[in-house]
Amino acid sequence: MEVLGGRAARRGFTYRACVPAKIADEGFLLESDVAAASASAELACHELNDEPPELDNFETLARQLLRAESVASSRIEGLVLSHRRLAKAAFSAETHDITAQSVLANIRALERAVDLAGSVESLQPEHLLEVHRILFEGTRDERFGGEIREEQSWIGGAASSPRTAEFIPTPPEFVPELLDDLCAFCNRVDVPAAIQAAIAHVQFETIHPFFDGNGRVGRALILIILRRRGLAKAYLPPVSLALAGEADRYVAGLTSWRTGEEDDWYSVFLDALFRASTGAREFAAGVAELQRHWMGQAGNPRTDSGPRRLIELLPSQPIINLKTAAQLLGGTEERARLAVHRLEQAGVLRQTTVGRRNRAWECVGLFDRLDRFERDLSPPGRTPRPTR
Repeated sequence: MEVLGGRAARRGFTYRACVPAKIADEGFLLESDVAAASASAELACHELNDEPPELDNFETLARQLLRAESVASSRIEGLVLSHRRLAKAAFSAETHDITAQSVLANIRALERAVDLAGSVESLQPEHLLEVHRILFEGTRDERFGGEIREEQSWIGGAASSPRTAEFIPTPPEFVPELLDDLCAFCNRVDVPAAIQAAIAHVQFETIHPFFDGNGRVGRALILIILRRRGLAKAYLPPVSLALAGEADRYVAGLTSWRTGEEDDWYSVFLDALFRASTGAREFAAGVAELQRHWMGQAGNPRTDSGPRRLIELLPSQPIINLKTAAQLLGGTEERARLAVHRLEQAGVLRQTTVGRRNRAWECVGLFDRLDRFERDLSPPGRTPRPTR
């Protein structure tokens, strides 16, 4: 391979790349404590889906959990932004916020991944390539979207060569065959679902099939498996949010798997899945409580009224203007204006500015709940090193 830099950088050297064993037909024997942790994580995920706190709108929790997953998965790659900033960017079609654009693209990629999980009979490499293509649509690296890399890549060290790299993934000539094998493994139903998601993720990260975006697509693969195997029929636990708060442990777990210490990685992943599932239930309870508070502030509007319908939908659309409010209510802007005015007077909505002159309203309290959810599940710490 071509090495850039001065004379020292061009000196000959050898390096060892990681070519993982195929897993499509592999048997996986679990220690009793790993099996117990897997069962607990799966039960927590089932409880999130089968016994969620009662909300006024099904989409409320599903959309916010997916957004939380996207924000956290992007943060692991060094793309850091607040939920309020993301919501404002999502509201404005002309945002110039590059970080927000990348996270919004990740949301679209996750949405497509989840859609594929429920619509395709068997997962194939082209489905992962499609998720990757969507991830880079509209970005400066769009040309790399959906393309398997054809050169050696590495993580850490100098950009000029893999001489001091922390990890060197699979050489490109092995990638297509290993992706086929990975997808065949993902289509199995004889491996516990949580364990299957853990193995699929670490295998994907080891193969590292793309120039960039491997971490985000690899974490999307977790959601694909949880949805396909029936663990997350409605609500997807934001596993990335739990992993993001333990960057060093996450990376160490991936490394342990590659050196034959599988149980270390299982422990990291299953703990993250359990905490993400239980934390999501607590967040849902908080959102339901917030909606009840809004109802009381607004004087408990009648069931078929515009104000009540807006309260039901606000958590999934936390920033609105009169046009979007009318679309949510399925009526005229005049009806929307009356509903927004009542909720603003009640302190449920407050005016904000999106862009230079676009007047809008944000719901009061939701971003605080989101921030608290993120702090509880992913406490502040070192921003993880991007994995590309």
